Amino acid sequence: MSRVFNFSAGPAVLPEPVLRQAAEEMLDWRGSGMSVMEMSHRGKEFISIAETAEADLRELLSIPDNYKVLFLQGGATLQFEMVPLNLLCGKTSADYVNTGEWSKKAIKEAKFFCKPNVVASSEDKKFTYAPAQSEWKLDKEAAYIHYTANETIGGVEFHWTPETGDVPLVCDMSSNILSKPVNVSKYGIIYAGAQKNIGPAGLTIVIIRDDLLGKGVPTPASMLDYKIHAENASMLNTPPTYAIYIAGLVFKWLKGEGGLAGIEKKNIEKSKILYDFLDAGSFYTNPVRKEDRSRMNVPFTLKSADFDEEFIKGAKAAGMIQLKGHRSVGGMRASIYNSMPIEGIRTLVDYMREFEVKHG
Repeated sequence: MSRVFNFSAGPAVLPEPVLRQAAEEMLDWRGSGMSVMEMSHRGKEFISIAETAEADLRELLSIPDNYKVLFLQGGATLQFEMVPLNLLCGKTSADYVNTGEWSKKAIKEAKFFCKPNVVASSEDKKFTYAPAQSEWKLDKEAAYIHYTANETIGGVEFHWTPETGDVPLVCDMSSNILSKPVNVSKYGIIYAGAQKNIGPAGLTIVIIRDDLLGKGVPTPASMLDYKIHAENASMLNTPPTYAIYIAGLVFKWLKGEGGLAGIEKKNIEKSKILYDFLDAGSFYTNPVRKEDRSRMNVPFTLKSADFDEEFIKGAKAAGMIQLKGHRSVGGMRASIYNSMPIEGIRTLVDYMREFEVKHG
């Protein structure tokens, strides 16, 4: 059976070499006689898997020594609550940048704990751009500043890092983490759900600066306290062991692809092929301001929504799935994460060209 080109926004495509290695090791991980799914999370076999995964992630992102890496659960959505619980430090407000659906969800959850100040928003133009920092109305007394690096639904990406001085910068990097080099030292917290560029659903990665641990006022319950998770090496309870194992294989694969500089070069090439085609005609339209277009998620509409169903049906017949846009915006969306091969982009563009000739 041949594999399809999977343009899903998440859970998303994984590197084929990773899947093959996982299949080979399914029944017996390196002579242990066990599948990774059967291992005790406190046994020496799994401890070595987790330690290697963290070491490789630290190498890929050049994570400084004064940052902890946590392997947690609950998705990025749980971080919408853990961030204010741990960082408010007795303050009553935090700054948020609103650039789309995931930013809105983070702001909604923050309201349970504080007053979220929306310091900049692109809602005036239907979330089709990233507000320049010169437009942000920051509060120097805010507990932290939160933004979403890449809006999966709207296809807007920050291609720059905000400057926030002494106020901790918090970033939801779920859909573009590991797609390019990042200066981790500019952030207080980076968090990301794994199911887009890292591995299977169920794992959430948090990278947190040491001085932000143990600052929750009042102290959060143990499962919501970054400090407790750090003290227990992410094993306060049973972690998502198999997801951590697959993530570790993805980290190895990324190192073999030239690290984050190498994968960024490929992501630029892939996205350019698709955006250049979209811009060349009038049958397809991408609404995002060019300088803010995502390299990971490319939404587009057809000349008429009447063609949508036929487009999706034809794409599936041509070996491409999950191109339907999010229900909140409609149209189409091609998610082209690290693991999407360039052949998938070329196949999509060829199909789109043929469809336009037929219906244009």
